[in-house]
Amino acid sequence: MKLLPSPSFATSLTAGLLAALLSQGASAQTAATPAAKTTAAAAAPATPSTAASPARQALVDRLLSLWHVEDVAVVMVQRPAVNAMEQARVVLQGRVSAEKRDRTLKEISSDVQTYVDEATPIAKANAQKLVTPTVGPMLLENFDDNELRQIIALLESPVKKKFEKLVPAMEKTLGEKVASESAAAINPKLQTMTQAVGLKLRAASIAP
Repeated sequence: MKLLPSPSFATSLTAGLLAALLSQGASAQTAATPAAKTTAAAAAPATPSTAASPARQALVDRLLSLWHVEDVAVVMVQRPAVNAMEQARVVLQGRVSAEKRDRTLKEISSDVQTYVDEATPIAKANAQKLVTPTVGPMLLENFDDNELRQIIALLESPVKKKFEKLVPAMEKTLGEKVASESAAAINPKLQTMTQAVGLKLRAASIAP
């Protein structure tokens, strides 16, 4: 089944970094009349404005264009599809011949893929439509213009892009190494678990 790719670790890492940016403070000094004693007063810290001026909204729009929110929709669509395939494998395990199991899973996979192909564009379109009115005000409220520019610079960073490009290869290499080192110890446990689940499902289907 050709499920669409889910958000990478680098995307999640970026989302976490966005919340770590520090707010900027401002101070001002006032002078008294010549006859009075000179005093200084610090102004209150600057608070990000929720007003969407054209320049400020342009920053938010740029940020959102760099942040691939459609990944959220892909995950939402994939989750029930993956669950359906896993449940089908569990139900069929040990209850039918291997040939019939594989044939049935192939047919189910086709149905699941049809769902993914049809549902993904709908979810992605809604995510893209709703992100500005939903997430935009949150960005405006929590980040000032300078912070928005810092986030944009982070998302546009060549180093970040280079890291994201390497992430799939790193994950694949690590996964292969872990599978190789763990297979001897984990496979028997996996087989035991699968058989136990299959026996209980068969018993439940036969019992009155």
